[in-house]
Amino acid sequence: MKKIEAIIRKTKFDDVKEALIATDIEWFSYSEVRGVGKDREERIYRGIVYDTSYIERYSLSIIVRDINVEKAVRAIQKAACTGEIGDGRIFIFPAEDAISIRTGERGDTTLFNSNNTK
Repeated sequence: MKKIEAIIRKTKFDDVKEALIATDIEWFSYSEVRGVGKDREERIYRGIVYDTSYIERYSLSIIVRDINVEKAVRAIQKAACTGEIGDGRIFIFPAEDAISIRTGERGDTTLFNSNNTK
């Protein structure tokens, strides 16, 4: 099993969510985060200067079976890409175990609906 963490633009969240669902990723968690990137820029809107170096993003946390890592990464990358600076990052970490709180079941079978063996 692997843990995929992806930092993406807020505006691309719905596209990424739909892409993950289309690749049979059944669940993930996400949260709003802020980050600081290399690009430093100020923008003026209605006479007020905004510092855009603090970028609002979503952080997605996804645990997948090893066989689903590449298709999940490809789905995120394709759906989140705008081709501009600040599209985000994807990180992959090993996940040692998964345990279903309700059933006590362990292992990668806890990551998918047993009626759907994809």
